[in-house]
Formats: sequence, C-alpha cells, structure tokens
Amino acid sequence: MKKTGLFFGSFNPVHIGHIIIANYIVEHSDLDEVWFVVTPHNPHKQKKTLLNDIQRLMMVRMATETYPKLKACNIEFGLPQPNYTINTLTLLQEKYPDRKFVLLMGKDNLASLHKWKNYQAILQYYMIYVYPRITSKIPQKAIVNHKNIHQIKAPVIELSSSQIRKDIAEGKNIRPMLPPEVYQYIDEMNFYK
Repeated sequence: MKKTGLFFGSFNPVHIGHIIIANYIVEHSDLDEVWFVVTPHNPHKQKKTLLNDIQRLMMVRMATETYPKLKACNIEFGLPQPNYTINTLTLLQEKYPDRKFVLLMGKDNLASLHKWKNYQAILQYYMIYVYPRITSKIPQKAIVNHKNIHQIKAPVIELSSSQIRKDIAEGKNIRPMLPPEVYQYIDEMNFYK
C-alpha cells in the first residue's frame, strides 16, 4: 500500500519553501510521495490577490515536475465550496482505496486543528506529520500527544506567499524564492504586479 502525504494549500504562488519541506519529508520519512493539494478559490470571498485555480495548479505542476515523488493534485476543484478537509479525505479514500493518506501540516496549523470540521475523525483515521514552524500558537496538549500526531524534524523555512506577492508588487527581486519555471511564468504573465 502506497503511503501518500497530502500537503494542502492555496500555493499562491508555490515557492521553494513548499518544495524544500515536501521533498525533505518524503526523503526522510516512510512516505512514498507527497501530493500538493491545491485549494480552490472560495467563491464567497473576493480575493484580488488569489490567482485562479488552474494558474496555481499549473505553477505547482511546473515546480514539481522534476521531482518524481512530488505531484500536483486538483481533487478539491470539483468539490462544493467552502470545502472541508474531511470531505477531501473521504473522496480520496474512495477514489484510491489502495493508498494510505497522511496529512502534512505546519506546527502553526496544528494549533487550530481543534476548530476544523470533524477534527476528531481526522485524528482517529489519519496520521498527521507536523513540520516545525516559528509560531507562538500552542496546540492543545491532547492533540500534540495523540498517537496519530508525529513531529517531523524538518528544516524551518519561513517564506510566505503573501510576502512574495507584496515584494513582486513593490518591484523587488524575488527570483531566489521561487522555482525557476514558476518565476518565469509569473514574470511573463505579469502576476501580482
């Protein structure tokens, strides 16, 4: 049974921090691969800075194509919005019964897990690999100590897509922060300017 890590995000844009974390985890754990699950735009929220779903998926595909263990995933594009992680997990399990899915999450997100829809079911049925983030948020003790929570010793990468978008708008050079194909695509399409 293939063990697949699920890395959820809007990836607006995907940056080298995302690639470093996903690649590090897949190379230093029992995972066979990591899927970047691109979260669609919530139609009820007008967000000028969020590129459309297909453009963000394309950038993730560009960023991961030279990494055989990393893949882009658009499973959430067909789900009603707003969507909840539990729905995505249920659909993935139905579609790929031969795979074991594991959630990848930063320590900052673990602190708000108890606010997620059906978080107890997620905790009960899925392992969660938690990578370090610099955060002041403290996750609940019961969650941190849960048998399905596994702390992963990964590099701490503090890059943010929102800062990258801001820097692009201000004309700063962000080339080192993006995979080269993604940088070129954003530059050619004049995104975030």
